[in-house]
Amino acid sequence: MVWYIAKRIAYSLLILLGVTFITYLLLYMIPADPARQIAGRSATAEVVANIRHQLGLDLPFYEQYVRYLGNLLQGDLGRSYVQRSEVSTLLAARVGPTLQLMAAGIGFELLIGITLGIVAALKRNSVLDQVLMAFSFIGVSSPHFIAAMLALYFFAVYLGWFPLGGYGGVEHLLLPAITLGVLGSGWYSRMVRSSMIDVLHQDFIRTARAKGLGRVRVLLRHVLPNAIVPVIPMIGIDIGIFMSGLVVVESVFGWPGLGQLAWQAIQQVDIPIIVGVTMLSAVAIVLGNLVADLAVLFVDPRIDVTQT
Repeated sequence: MVWYIAKRIAYSLLILLGVTFITYLLLYMIPADPARQIAGRSATAEVVANIRHQLGLDLPFYEQYVRYLGNLLQGDLGRSYVQRSEVSTLLAARVGPTLQLMAAGIGFELLIGITLGIVAALKRNSVLDQVLMAFSFIGVSSPHFIAAMLALYFFAVYLGWFPLGGYGGVEHLLLPAITLGVLGSGWYSRMVRSSMIDVLHQDFIRTARAKGLGRVRVLLRHVLPNAIVPVIPMIGIDIGIFMSGLVVVESVFGWPGLGQLAWQAIQQVDIPIIVGVTMLSAVAIVLGNLVADLAVLFVDPRIDVTQT
């Protein structure tokens, strides 16, 4: 187990190094000029050149990248070009709201998705099964922007059940979290349905029924614990997705998370913030997958770590 964890950490560090390189390279290649964005349209070429020199943007790519890595190893994510603040401070101020939305969104995804998956598996090939799977397909296929706008209009404007976006109490959190839950639940429902159908045909399930165990007891003690195992790695991926911040949903609901910060930075070509959000998202994805893999080993000790 120790060797498995050490190997995964080593792979994770290589992945994070690759993420920083690719992100920095793509931002270096874009035609937009951050110095011009900061100086404004009316600034002279000399002023723009001075800003570019102060920010180190006139250096070759490899020098900029090595300098960034050196600062990163010291825990320095740099300073925002536009907001003139430490990137770590800006990220710290946005992590809390994103964590809240992440926890609530994943909670609703699991609640809706697992419930629909169980019902669909137990009613396999019925009309109800087809309706639930169609609902799941529509959910995962719907554009986040359209779904968020419709949810905001219908439940906040038309019915008045929720406030018109913003950040505050539970009433502000519920609508964006439920929207994310409905949109993402389709992945879980389809996975749970497929996994449950497979488990229901296993020999140990037939043995449990032959011993006279009731249907509910078989479902809770034997089917669900085995059918739920493939869902755990999906939660790890979801953690990374939510930590990166769903830009569209956060923007529609006025949620002050990492996604909104990233969108503002992209519009302003604020490279330190873009790289900082990307790095934080990559770390969240790597840690989320590592925790999910370890959780799978805990839930199902039969898995051989030497083969992974």
